Amino acid sequence: MAATQRRTGSETPAAERVLAAASQLFYERGIRATGVNAIAERAGVTKVTLYAHFGSKDGLVAAHLQARDQRWWAEFEEYMTGRVTARERLIAMFDAYQAWALAGEFRGCGFVNAATELTDPDHPGHVVIREHKDGIRRHLEAFATEAGCAQPADIAEEWFLLLEGATVTASLRHNTDSLRRARQAALRLLPAGSSA
Repeated sequence: MAATQRRTGSETPAAERVLAAASQLFYERGIRATGVNAIAERAGVTKVTLYAHFGSKDGLVAAHLQARDQRWWAEFEEYMTGRVTARERLIAMFDAYQAWALAGEFRGCGFVNAATELTDPDHPGHVVIREHKDGIRRHLEAFATEAGCAQPADIAEEWFLLLEGATVTASLRHNTDSLRRARQAALRLLPAGSSA
């Protein structure tokens, strides 16, 4: 269940600088509060260069979210290394969420933050956000199926809600205790005596 590979628009050093600057500013300040002038200035390029690579601010937002999605799944795959049982893989998902929460100055889930700002459901960024979150749910459902849960789709949805709710709580409280507690709650939803 590898992440979908997408073009991010960052095929040149200038485009990579634009994308890195945009990603940092979008996460720190928000998408609406960040103008293309600030991104171009931080990246050390002109607006013409920015538009040449990404077409528009909307295109850059989508590329930022695609790059974030690819980074998340690459890091998640590292957490999956050596995890063979469904229980271990479920723990890996919670561990990956917690690692992202602890990385740098955590301001909540970048996908959820973007979704609250992108009010147009047809915005290209919404597609990336939906695919990312659907990918999380698909992984969770696979874990629930492997573990022998009677209703894997329902259990996966409960695990997903635990993850997302705990992540929001972690950003509000500035600690990851909620993710630790959510992981404990998720493990209690595994079938009794499950060694999967």
